[in-house]
Amino acid sequence: MLSFFNLIGRINMSKQAKHWEKTRNLLFITLAIWFVFSIGIFFFGAEMEASSFRPFGYPLSYYMTCQGSLGIFVILIFWFANRQEKIDEEFGYTEREDD
Repeated sequence: MLSFFNLIGRINMSKQAKHWEKTRNLLFITLAIWFVFSIGIFFFGAEMEASSFRPFGYPLSYYMTCQGSLGIFVILIFWFANRQEKIDEEFGYTEREDD
């Protein structure tokens, strides 16, 4: 009887390990996207400085990259939450209550 419970424990650990693997991969993808839009895009913003229009004293390209990256961050939050919810539902760890 002890071996039966040991087998169930191994199946649960395997399920937890698969859940963690998918969650970790999603986290790394999200961090890579965050890095590109928080640091990487500003390297190219300085090269696009052809406009003489300077809102708030900054070049227009810098202003637009700042505003665009903030929009991407908001989209990234909702995308991450949606993908994580799908992963949780796949493995039975969802927090939603069915009415």
